[in-house]
Amino acid sequence: MAAKSPETSRYTETERKFEVVESTVSPSFEGLSSVARVERPPSQSLAAVYFDTPGHDLARNKITLRRRTGGTDAAWHLKLPKGGETRTEVHAPLSDDDSPEHPEVPESLRDIVLAIVRDRPLTPVARIDTTRTVELLYGSDGEVIAEFCDDQVTASAVGGDEQRWREWELELRPGADGDLFDRLTNRLLDAGAQPAGHGSKLARVLSSAPAAGDSGKGPGAIKDPARRAVAQHVRELIEWDRAVRSDVWDSVHQMRVTTRKIRSLLQSSEGSFDIDAHAWVLDELRELAAVLGVARDAEVLAERYERALDGLPEATVRGPVRERLVEGAKKRYQTGWRRSLTAMRSQRYFRLLDALEALVATEPPKSATGEEPAELTIHSAYKRVRKAAKAARVAAGDPEVDADESNEALHRIRKRAKALRYTAAATGDAKVADRAKAIQSLLGDHQDSVVSRTHLSRQAEVAHTAGEDTFTYGLLYQLEDDLARRCEEQIEDALKQLDKSVGKS
Repeated sequence: MAAKSPETSRYTETERKFEVVESTVSPSFEGLSSVARVERPPSQSLAAVYFDTPGHDLARNKITLRRRTGGTDAAWHLKLPKGGETRTEVHAPLSDDDSPEHPEVPESLRDIVLAIVRDRPLTPVARIDTTRTVELLYGSDGEVIAEFCDDQVTASAVGGDEQRWREWELELRPGADGDLFDRLTNRLLDAGAQPAGHGSKLARVLSSAPAAGDSGKGPGAIKDPARRAVAQHVRELIEWDRAVRSDVWDSVHQMRVTTRKIRSLLQSSEGSFDIDAHAWVLDELRELAAVLGVARDAEVLAERYERALDGLPEATVRGPVRERLVEGAKKRYQTGWRRSLTAMRSQRYFRLLDALEALVATEPPKSATGEEPAELTIHSAYKRVRKAAKAARVAAGDPEVDADESNEALHRIRKRAKALRYTAAATGDAKVADRAKAIQSLLGDHQDSVVSRTHLSRQAEVAHTAGEDTFTYGLLYQLEDDLARRCEEQIEDALKQLDKSVGKS
């Protein structure tokens, strides 16, 4: 069981590593206009134990988790890729019951990477001891702008042989001039250093210790376009999972969209997946999207009403309408977000992720017709859009069809266009994907308007019962109704544009 720990702290780290031999002389940073002075603190002795799953799942995702003692930052460190040479480093302090003999990974750090480790144990995989000589480079304002480290490393994977090497690290502090990084790098290269062939010390240690069950295949190695797209979306799902746990703005929405992309592609990609044997996966994806939808719908309404109220003349905003609409939606978002986290910490969620990875790792069954699955799916998805559009036209012309049925008919067009968009994007047809996205966005605005008007009516009733002025609710309702009508007026033209793009594909 993971150990509880105090609050975590986060840092941004931009770093380059270099290989050097024992005889390499450390570089000089004199003469650089950006460097006002250089300070060399006492050498540090650092000891770190690295943790991972038996299959090295964290390492395969370029994530490191270590327990470090010694130096100025003794703590648990979780390093997450942020793009390029930049990483996010999350620290959790060492606790009193966290003994070196029986260390337990802090719950706060494990939760961040739970979509990757799931219910697998996190155990020591390597030990790395470093004797570090540091040079701090100060700018003219007296602040540290970069740090140069000369490391003597002794390391070994669990059950592996001891390795020794020397390396240099160059870290640029946040806010420092990006060009300075290259100028400092040139000093290191001039001194005889070479760019490191590994992204971290742990990567170098584990390179000689392959993990069990690691196929090494990423999305780019998959030939079938539908399977390649699903594999990429599964990776995105895990990345958005991490953002949702940190409550990053719009992350719930993006995770929900990714969930729906996966489900849509699994349903529409004939021949690429043995989905009959995994029908429960589609149900689980739908349920996950529904759970995320509670928070997402509240987030949309809060932003929508805040923007609308800010755009109204002050005299027309009457009563506690902002508290009811905006603050109320924000509270519902927090409730929905916590419910999402509960689902994302469950065995049910872990088994879904396991199944998705297994689906993309399994070779697709051969096509009975010999035709490419991608060619079949894009046209079948397009036919479903046309069928939904025809039904919506019939509903619009039938006086016995009420507004709810008519709105649902338009919503079905949106869902079919969304499926077509995902399929077209997976097969590389950018024009069809763009046209389908236009329809999806147009009818997405329409559907948001439908949901908003229903919510406004309910809140107006509550406000009326409380004796409040309901004028503003009526004004907002009319704005939403006008938006819906504009969307309805544009849909036929958007469908015609889609027809043209599919005809040319």
